[in-house]
Amino acid sequence: MSDVFDPNEMILRFRERAEAVKRRGLPPVEGPDRQRFIESAKLDFQDYAMLGDATATLENGILRLEIDLRPPTSD
Repeated sequence: MSDVFDPNEMILRFRERAEAVKRRGLPPVEGPDRQRFIESAKLDFQDYAMLGDATATLENGILRLEIDLRPPTSD
């Protein structure tokens, strides 16, 4: 592990995690547990994907993650 923190490497790891959540299968659970697992996976994907789309800057020891949540414009 490097001694220097690279925020862009962190962003890449979140992108990879989002893809892993998308690819993972359902465990053999039924009923309400199955629905809870599905909902949890949706939230995991959303969170990881949002962080994976972030623009990261590190200035004077402060990490800033910028995520544009505005709807796309139809230019």
